[in-house]
Amino acid sequence: MPIVTVQQGPRTVELKRDLVARITDAFVDAYQIPAETVQVWIHEVPADSWAAAGKLIADK
Repeated sequence: MPIVTVQQGPRTVELKRDLVARITDAFVDAYQIPAETVQVWIHEVPADSWAAAGKLIADK
């Protein structure tokens, strides 16, 4: 059973639904497995807890 972890900033429920469906479809197509076996975990990180190039995303 594949488990996919996505780390990202907060997104709307609608966008997450679409992402999860697309990831699941990709695994079903690539591995020829039932969709029920694919798990997707979304870990949302607030902008004040994520940095790039030495600066918090919240400060950009």
